[in-house]
Parts: sequence; C-alpha cells; structure tokens
Amino acid sequence: MPIFEYDCEKCGPFEVFRKASDEPLEKCPTCDGACRRVYSSFAVGGKEKSLLSKKNLEAHGFTQYTRKGKGYYEKTAGKGPAGLADGSSK
Repeated sequence: MPIFEYDCEKCGPFEVFRKASDEPLEKCPTCDGACRRVYSSFAVGGKEKSLLSKKNLEAHGFTQYTRKGKGYYEKTAGKGPAGLADGSSK
C-alpha cells in the first residue's frame, strides 16, 4: 500500500497509508480541517547494496573503512591508508 502525503491547513503535513484506488482525503483525520494531497518524490528500492559494493565504491573514487575496534578502522575498499586510528583510544 503506498504512502500518500497530505497538507492540512491547520495541522500541516502528514502521511497516510491508502490504496491507490481510494479517493483522496478532503478532511484531516486529526482536526477535521480541510486538507489536500501533495506530490512528493518516491524511493526506488533494490539497488542499495550494489551502490555500496567494493567494486562500485572503488570505481567512483571512494574509500570505505570498517570499525575493527575502539578507535580503529580498517580499509575495506578504495585507495588510502590500510587503517585509521583515533588518537584518543590509547
């Protein structure tokens, strides 16, 4: 079920789970005031893992570090030092 965004004249913006075939709300469920549906951006799922893959990060010039202990990070992708240490972890 999609999430639709609405804007209430009194309460401000809010989100509602509704069927795409449902008629748009005309009244706010909180204050019963007038509201209107607003258009917003949507998220495209399924590619987040590939964006953070070692190969993709290196291809775009990023370096990735993973925490290996208190104040120590080890390089897992890209160029740069093999590890980073926080000077305050001593």
